[in-house]
Amino acid sequence: MEIKNLLEQGRHIWEGQKLGLGQIIVRLGKIFGDICRWERNAEKDRNIHTDEELKKELGNLIFCTISFCDELGYDPEECIQLAIDCQKKFQK
Repeated sequence: MEIKNLLEQGRHIWEGQKLGLGQIIVRLGKIFGDICRWERNAEKDRNIHTDEELKKELGNLIFCTISFCDELGYDPEECIQLAIDCQKKFQK
């Protein structure tokens, strides 16, 4: 998969819908909250704690963020490169 293709798929799925920063933050919070439930590990959530569910949520984080970058007018590949550079600097 290439970033460009993922971006095109996201645009197709959401029919060109563009979100503002506030809406993006809420959606990222929802995804992150679903992932945080794994650590909390409440009894009521244990029946949905499968590898498949966690993989789906991590995939949502990746796939949605690519679209969110574009919706805010940023090049997703540039955003990813900035993150890579930052992590390399942090690791040193």
